[in-house]
Formats: sequence, C-alpha cells, structure tokens
Amino acid sequence: MQTLLHAAKRQRLLQTGSIALTLTALPLGAAAQDQTGCNPEGWPHETIEVVSHASAGGGTDTTIRMWLDAADEQVDENMTVVYKQGGGARAAHEYFKSQGADCHTIMALTQTHLYTIARGNSPIDIDTMQGVARAMDDPSVIVVRADSPYQTYEELIEASRDGALTWGVAQVGGTEHIGIERWAEAAGIETRVVPFGGGGDMVTALRSGAVNASVANVSEALDQIQEGALQPLAVLAEERIEDLPDVPTASEHGHDVKVSTTRGYYVHAETPPEMVATIEELILTAMESDRFREYLRNNGLDPDDSIAGSDVWDEQIKNEYQVSLETMRKLDLTDK
Repeated sequence: MQTLLHAAKRQRLLQTGSIALTLTALPLGAAAQDQTGCNPEGWPHETIEVVSHASAGGGTDTTIRMWLDAADEQVDENMTVVYKQGGGARAAHEYFKSQGADCHTIMALTQTHLYTIARGNSPIDIDTMQGVARAMDDPSVIVVRADSPYQTYEELIEASRDGALTWGVAQVGGTEHIGIERWAEAAGIETRVVPFGGGGDMVTALRSGAVNASVANVSEALDQIQEGALQPLAVLAEERIEDLPDVPTASEHGHDVKVSTTRGYYVHAETPPEMVATIEELILTAMESDRFREYLRNNGLDPDDSIAGSDVWDEQIKNEYQVSLETMRKLDLTDK
C-alpha cells in the first residue's frame, strides 16, 4: 500500500484559509518564475486553473470536482476547471505549453496524454511534465460474458493457443489495446482486437457475444460482475482486488503485467521544487476529504492505494509512457 504522502506527511498549518509551508529561498534559476507568479510567499497570486482535455461531466471532470472544493477552501484565490478539448489532449498540451511554468496551471492527466506524446502528436514531450499527485489508479480485469465457454484463466489461455480470440477495446492504441498486447506477449499468445469507440460500448459488445473477451476497469465492470453478467478471469494488478478476492492476478500465473487506468495531475517541469511541493500538498490535503475518499470507494477503489504523491506519481507517468511507447512501436502505431 502506497503511503499517502511520499515523504512523511508534512505538517499542515492552516492560516487564513491558505496552506502555510516553511519554504527556503528560491534558487537563482527560478528568479524569472518569481515574476510570473511562482514566488511562494502569498501564493497563489491569481486564479488557479485545473485544465482538462475531456468534456464536462465525464470521468476526468468528475474526479477533479470531487476534490476541487476542498482545495479551493484552502487558498485565498479561486480555483476553476478549464476545458481544452481536441486532438486527444493535443489542445490541452498547446495551452499548457503557452502557459509555461506559471505555478497556476495544473493539468489533469489520463493515459491519453501519454499516448498522444508517444505518437508524436503533441507539442510537448514527456520531460516537460512534473507529476504532483495521483488521484486514481483503477486496475484492469480480464472479463468474459457470463455464459462464455472460457470460465477460467487457464481455459482462456488454452483456447488462445488454438487461435487468436477477439478482444473488445475502446479504441486502437488506447489503454485496453496496449494492455491486452502487453499481456498477450507475456502469455505467449495471439489476439485480435476490435474497437468500439468507448468503454461502455466495448462492454455492451462483450455481453452481446460480439467479442470473446475484454479488459475493463474494475470501476466500470464491478457492478456487472457482481450482478453475474460478466465473469472475471484475472486481475492485471500486483495484488488481488478487495472486492474480487477470489479472482487471481495474471502474475500468479506467471504473466507479470500491470494494467490500470490512472488519473492524476502534473505541472510544468520547470516549476520550482518548492512550488511543486506546495501544489502537491494542496491537492493531497483536498483528497483526504471524506467526499473524495468516498468517491473512490464507490468506484471499487481503495483510497490508500489510489492516492499518491509526487515521487510515486511522477515515476509512474514516466514508466507508463516508456512502456506505451515501446508497445506502440511493436504495433507500428508511432514513428518515434
């Protein structure tokens, strides 16, 4: 279980609605940032923008809003959500690049950001990002329909050795597709993916028998598993899931692959370390609210496993990017 604050939780001193942190003087290289709002004294100096590449009302937006009010209460300036849609996060990246390291722009991240960069369709690269906090780590589970002829993981593997089964995915080059290909390589089998445009349609197609299997997030599949509509065969996570204690991990069968849908937040890599720590603390404190933790629980997630700080999250972003890039190269989905 990840420690909520990666460096022994910093003491929270609340003074007149803002987080008071003992900060050292900025290094000389950050002097220019003082002029653009990165002076930690009295921060924030203007409205803090949380930028989403996705539409209002979706999962990314909902996740932001579940902690935003608690964060807004801690600072004197307003916090607001800004939508920059288009190009698979490209529009959000263009805005991010134009803002620079202003210490008032916080980007919401899903794997979509990483895939767009890996394809070479972004004006930024992975080293432009500095992760500050992870909100959600939603493990994936291999599922088949309830009346599938493959009722165990072993049966699925054996059938796959006789010929490639069909796997439903939301989109080619997306989280499910990349995850399935990584798992198939580890298991030594072939697959054939069929895109359906979205996670909901993907699961509907699986239930109708249009495909043999799929990889779904625990949060989107749990209710249908518990209702008996879907049969879980293996969790693509390091450990078993509390809500699915009888479902083994793929690692238990020697196929060590972790696939999850993550949501979190990053700032510009040139943001002074003191301000990275301040923004991290702001978000993590907000995520300790009852509202946000209950939101995660209602999605079948353990808050203590999902929420993580800068060190854990930044490393995960970079690792996931590299894994995605290597898989895309094998699938001939990128020229990078």
